[in-house]
Amino acid sequence: MADRATQQKDLRISKSLVFVGLMGAGKSRIGRDLATKIGFSFVDTDDEIVNAAGCSISDIFEHYGEEAFRDLEEKVISRLLTSKVQIIATGGGAFMNPQIRKIISEHGISVWLKAGLNVLVERTTRRKGRPLLEHGDPATILKGLMNERYPVYGEADIIVDTQDIPIDDTVNATADALAAYIDKQLEIKYDE
Repeated sequence: MADRATQQKDLRISKSLVFVGLMGAGKSRIGRDLATKIGFSFVDTDDEIVNAAGCSISDIFEHYGEEAFRDLEEKVISRLLTSKVQIIATGGGAFMNPQIRKIISEHGISVWLKAGLNVLVERTTRRKGRPLLEHGDPATILKGLMNERYPVYGEADIIVDTQDIPIDDTVNATADALAAYIDKQLEIKYDE
């Protein structure tokens, strides 16, 4: 019997999957691995923003400010969501923008990768280039971001609790959650 992820390749997924969550939640890694598993292309909005701006995200924040970054982020996400069905990893603040949430709702399926504070701190301290963590204690900053953003992230179509477990386990849990979501949507459609 085929596993759910293999079955998903046969399902008609007509909207992009959009990964949301705080930095360090695994949006890029899980998104990339899930894309491979179900035969989708993958794109990271941070990479697309860097390509569009011609400079790093840190440079955008430093030279133009967060507002300019958020404007560019909205344009990039809108373009990606209306171009083709794919898996998209967004930056941690993207889903906080009501316009981005609206376009994701219209053209995508949002997937919140929810992670605990200890996991986020451990993962985010592995690499530089996270402007929001550069001026203060990362744990304190992340806790504040969790308090502010988790209620909004809770609006996502699918929520996957990530833990400090092997990546493949989280990818499989995400694939299962996606399959369950699609099954539920099909039930709703047929009940109407």
